[in-house]
Amino acid sequence: MDTTTLKLRGMSCASCANNIEQAIQTVPGVAVANVNFGAEQATVTYDPQQTGLDAIQNAVSEAGYSAFSLQESEMVTGEDDAEKAARLAESRDLTRKVWVGAIISAVLLIGSLPMMTGLDFPFIPAWLHNFWFQAILTAPVQFWCGRSFYTNGWKALKRHTATMDTLIALGTSAAYFYSLFITINPGFLTAQGLIPSVYYETAAIVITLILLGRLFENRARGQTSDAIRKLIGLQARDARIIRDDREMEVPIAEVQLGDIVVVRPGEKIPVDGEVIEGSSTIDEAMVTGESVAVKKQAGDEVIGATINKTGSFKFRATRVGKDTFLAQIVKLVQQAQGSKAPIQRLADQVTAWFVPAVIAIAIATFVIWFIVMGNFTLALITMVEVLIIACPCALGLATPTSVMVGTGKGAENDILIKGAESLELAHKIQTIVLDKTGTLTQGQPTVTDFITTIGTANGNELKLLQLAASVERNSEHPLAEAVVRYAQSQEVALKDVQEFEAIAGSGVQGRISDQLIQIGTRRWMQELGVDTQALQQDKDRLESSGKTAILIAVNGELQGLMGIADVLKPSSAQAVRALQRMGLEVVMMTGDNRQTAETIAREVGIGRVFAEVRPDQKAAQVYKLQSEGKIVAMVGDGINDAPALAQAQVGIAIGTGTDVAIAASDITLISGDLQGIITAIQLSRATMRNIRQNLFFAFIYNVAGIPIAAGILYPFFGWLLSPIIAGAAMAFSSVSVVTNALRLRNFQPKPLA
Repeated sequence: MDTTTLKLRGMSCASCANNIEQAIQTVPGVAVANVNFGAEQATVTYDPQQTGLDAIQNAVSEAGYSAFSLQESEMVTGEDDAEKAARLAESRDLTRKVWVGAIISAVLLIGSLPMMTGLDFPFIPAWLHNFWFQAILTAPVQFWCGRSFYTNGWKALKRHTATMDTLIALGTSAAYFYSLFITINPGFLTAQGLIPSVYYETAAIVITLILLGRLFENRARGQTSDAIRKLIGLQARDARIIRDDREMEVPIAEVQLGDIVVVRPGEKIPVDGEVIEGSSTIDEAMVTGESVAVKKQAGDEVIGATINKTGSFKFRATRVGKDTFLAQIVKLVQQAQGSKAPIQRLADQVTAWFVPAVIAIAIATFVIWFIVMGNFTLALITMVEVLIIACPCALGLATPTSVMVGTGKGAENDILIKGAESLELAHKIQTIVLDKTGTLTQGQPTVTDFITTIGTANGNELKLLQLAASVERNSEHPLAEAVVRYAQSQEVALKDVQEFEAIAGSGVQGRISDQLIQIGTRRWMQELGVDTQALQQDKDRLESSGKTAILIAVNGELQGLMGIADVLKPSSAQAVRALQRMGLEVVMMTGDNRQTAETIAREVGIGRVFAEVRPDQKAAQVYKLQSEGKIVAMVGDGINDAPALAQAQVGIAIGTGTDVAIAASDITLISGDLQGIITAIQLSRATMRNIRQNLFFAFIYNVAGIPIAAGILYPFFGWLLSPIIAGAAMAFSSVSVVTNALRLRNFQPKPLA
């Protein structure tokens, strides 16, 4: 099965989204079709052996809409091609029609003032309120500006459905053609003793207001994708490559796997690759969030969109186009923005029957006022009002616009949220499980203590460090790497070693000149006959604090002791306190022994610890917490965390960890900073609060608006019975929901205290 994302054009309300879903699902080979009205996207899972993108796009076209495939160039270079051109054309067309409609509506309104008020306006020429003049002047607004209402309504009718366009076409047509009938047959009303009156200005103003609302909505919804545009804007536009022994500059989309790319100081790195010549420092803040530039040399990986600071170098392109790190981030954000949150299901269920129900209410309103009350004019006005004021758009926009802004805001804060369901669920988390290694700790052993029996005089301490690190350089053990890094940090030059030997489970040894250096466990030292008593108390102290102690002997004499630990990240304790203040139970899980685990837990303030947990047991521990009735989030970074990340209701991966862990998670913290956990939960809570506000406004608007339009307040507030007011209110409802969702762009995470 393949999954693709299509950009959609032509939708006017949530009912349109339902129609497109149904049209796509009729295509043989389509397994799942999910259309998001707010994101204007369709996510389709299909069998490429049975169907293809052309067939899916044709189905959308036959339903009366347009679909554009999300091209690689759109994800990588920001060139939106046909989709971007369609959006601009739609905006220009709406602007033109709004201006034409506004000018004609103003003329009609002035010409209708005498009829509407019953007053005489000497400055208004008689021909302005001539019925035939108004009929001819209204026609361009009704049939050109409002053409899309008719075409889309007709296409929906052919599919035995109805949309918002159906309601607007019915309402404005009723006002226009009734007025035209009176214009042709004025005696129809005079025979009943009534003054002939027409509603041309109503039809024109309503169409203009609705188009104006759609123009504002179109522009506002365009702002919900700011995060995508900012991400794409990080990418370099061009790359300098070497082909056929010649250096040339090409657009980034033309870089191929294996190309040799040249980067100079101050330039953005165009694609992902591996350094093959030269060295430099790279600003990787876009990836890690760290402001300190990272040293890169031959063999090191570089990431596209990061910034070269000091030197020039060449690298071989290893990931290009849609496979680069940045393109994958863009793709994840796009998928998240196009997904549906569970809370949206209620709105979808309502909009499925909303339009038919409104048509039925409009007909009933007309019948009641005309037959029961005997008032044809009032019956017509109330029917038109009900058709126009009823707007499923606000319901359809309430959830997806907030999700789009929320996931985009997450990306701006180095948090990748893979779907709307994850965003919604994050605010319900009750228990959060933190893996120790790489999550609470740095993820690599570090020398924390170096104690000698020979003192520091004459540089004895550094000489011993030089001997130990020189031997450990030949070992691949993580503890050996920690010793070498420590020596490098002390600017100690290493020496060549002869007769190196690694003794499994014990230690390493080797010769430097006439000295035999042995580094390892106390048990091994005792087997070698080395007296360890001089440093026994220091060793016990280090191990009681959760550190690994290794002994160093030279020519059979104990000379030093190193304490090695995977040190805590600077923000770990603050992050745990912040999570606890948010009302969450914080649990630590690790494969380490219980003494080490409990020591680390005490340092960060965690009370509940799962220690000595094998990788295959981690998911079971998460399930155990879930069986207590808790909604659990798991935070981890290693391959061994992947099952637990998948088991948890919300899996949060540290982005500096493995690809497997990231793939199994629901939320990825790109920088690896634990602040991201707090920010993700705060963002989820803010987004859900925003969605509830939108749904409240949308439901209240329709629940209150339809009865008022039907004339329930007519005996008290007769002036409310105006299709013009109804049109303005309908347009305002959608714009207000989108505007409220855009407030999320002001979200700022609360820093750790």
